[in-house]
Amino acid sequence: MRIRNYEPSDAREIADLFHDAIHAIGTESYSREQVEAWAPTPPDYDHWQRRLDCKQPFVAEINQKIVGFIELDPDGHIDCMYTHKDYQRQGIAGQLYDHLKMIAGQQGIRRLYVEASKLARPFFEARGFDLVKENIIERHGQQLVNYSMELNEFTFHRI
Repeated sequence: MRIRNYEPSDAREIADLFHDAIHAIGTESYSREQVEAWAPTPPDYDHWQRRLDCKQPFVAEINQKIVGFIELDPDGHIDCMYTHKDYQRQGIAGQLYDHLKMIAGQQGIRRLYVEASKLARPFFEARGFDLVKENIIERHGQQLVNYSMELNEFTFHRI
């Protein structure tokens, strides 16, 4: 697996990865209506192109196929982290996170934080993130639960 910087030509493949991952595994913790609100069908490719051009995620690929991505905002916010539906539980998210953490350290970021889904919460807990609060967010008429979590400076540099 190779982790590289985003290229504008990746946008459609990443949008499909996001949509397909949510629809494949999201129903483990969310209703079908909530999943559709989270990742509408079809994906809005123009929105994703603009979003990704701004966010500049790190991209994981295997044999030139995008299998995951993660976003790091300048203030330490991890906005998205998703793995392709056919590559779940193979350590891709962990490698993406390790790469992000290394870059964050190089950039002098002292705190990482995320709004983790029910599915992602255990991933971040296992990496030392503390639960700050539970959130209920509204998307397309559906209420979704996620969790504000953070990795503070002391923990960040210890792990």
